Parts: sequence; C-alpha cells; structure tokens
Amino acid sequence: MDKKQSRLRRAVPARRKIHELEMHRLSVHRSNSHIYANIIGPAGNVVVASASTLEPEVRQQLADQVGKGGNIAAATLVGKRVAEKARAAGIESVAFDRSGFRYHGRVKALAEAAREAGLKF
Repeated sequence: MDKKQSRLRRAVPARRKIHELEMHRLSVHRSNSHIYANIIGPAGNVVVASASTLEPEVRQQLADQVGKGGNIAAATLVGKRVAEKARAAGIESVAFDRSGFRYHGRVKALAEAAREAGLKF
C-alpha cells in the first residue's frame, strides 16, 4: 500500500460520518506546492465556496515570500478566504474533512484560520 492509498483509506470513515450528518463539509487537499479548500454541499455534488493558493489575490499576497504556496502562512490565508466566502454564502457551520491528511502543519493552520474567521466546526 503506498502513501496515497493509505491517505484515502484514512479519509473514508470521516467522509462516511459527514455524509450521515448531512452537513456542509470543508474539504482540504494539499500538495507540495499548494493547498486547496472547498466547501461542499450536503448532497456532495455542489461546491459552495472554494479557495486555494492558485487564486490571483492569494498569490499577490504571497509574492514576497519564499515557497509561496506550500507553507503555513499560505494555508492561513486560504483558511481565512474560504471562511469569508462561506459566510457570504450563508454557511455558518461545517464539518471538517481533512481528506486523510494528518491534522498538523498546514492542515491545522487552515482549520484554525477558518475557525478564527467565523466558521464553526
């Protein structure tokens, strides 16, 4: 079993539970260079809000930093942006789906920034 299969195996129980709860979910994906966050509807077929380090506004704010997208500062910015977009869409609470990634580093920074910006989970 390789790293990706292990991560996806870890993601299944959380996604099953979130589906049972029928809540919006804040899904996080990270790569070596970037981090992405989507708020997905309860049915699982609609993306209500999204943010990533590929957005021009985020890239502009990270232009003077080294690494630009694969660090904790970038994850914090993305967390704040996705929370603002969710609140603008009328979403107050979500379930956090870390997609099998371990809860530390960039994933933790994104979650804490989203909480500080007003999302409840």
